[in-house]
Amino acid sequence: MTTHPFQDVTHAPEIEPLLDRLGTVFQRFGDQDSGCTSYGLLASGQRWFVKTASTPEAVASLHRAISVHRAVAHSAIVPLVHSFTTAVSPVLVYPWMGGEVLYHPTRSRHGGRAAPGSPMARFRAQPLAQINAALESLISAHLAVEDAGCVAVDLCDGCMLYDFDQQRMKLCDLDEYRPGPFTLEADRLPGTSRYMAPEEFARGSLIDIRTTVFNLGRALHLLLDAGDEETQWRGTPAQLTVITTATAVEPDKRLPTVSALADAWHAAGNPRTS
Repeated sequence: MTTHPFQDVTHAPEIEPLLDRLGTVFQRFGDQDSGCTSYGLLASGQRWFVKTASTPEAVASLHRAISVHRAVAHSAIVPLVHSFTTAVSPVLVYPWMGGEVLYHPTRSRHGGRAAPGSPMARFRAQPLAQINAALESLISAHLAVEDAGCVAVDLCDGCMLYDFDQQRMKLCDLDEYRPGPFTLEADRLPGTSRYMAPEEFARGSLIDIRTTVFNLGRALHLLLDAGDEETQWRGTPAQLTVITTATAVEPDKRLPTVSALADAWHAAGNPRTS
């Protein structure tokens, strides 16, 4: 069991006074379009990532995150080590991970994915062996999601934390993931449109593991292309064929499961790394 400074905390009226008592806040993330506010906390000789919500939608997302972390564990998914409540929100505590989110989903956007020096641009410029290893982690984590009976929602580069020194991909902020399949009862699901399947924009549609296959196919394509225009493909023709099938418009024409996607991806020349 991971020990942490929140070990005995089950409820606190307010988050910031509690953080000040426990340690030193060294970073605050308050400009997130998710409606969440997060903190980097140095306490007990370690760094922690502490996440709270400030809108009803974000509160619901954090409750979902707690449920997903109870069901899904994988070495490429940043683990939830503790949760408690305040007067307004659940609070989620994670270990602080080195690396950079490939794209920050902030309200006041500065630059873009293709901006020189941005995390995404630097990631895309890496040798293909390193990119393919990161993609393997992405697929492998979603095998665990599939095994738990869950589906991806709002999978995007804002969930991808890449450590350039360690050459390691981790997934974070999986707050919208949930058990599946389910019927969409809104006009659209939350997410970044460039990663989303057509059914995620249609009230009454079925969201199932084939939707996750589409999301992963888009991620594979966007991370193996040198730019956002998707005209600088760096992968192989066999990889592109797998992606084309994974991202078919009609769900029944896609690869049917994440496991099938993984098998096809490996058959296209991407051997398992673990």
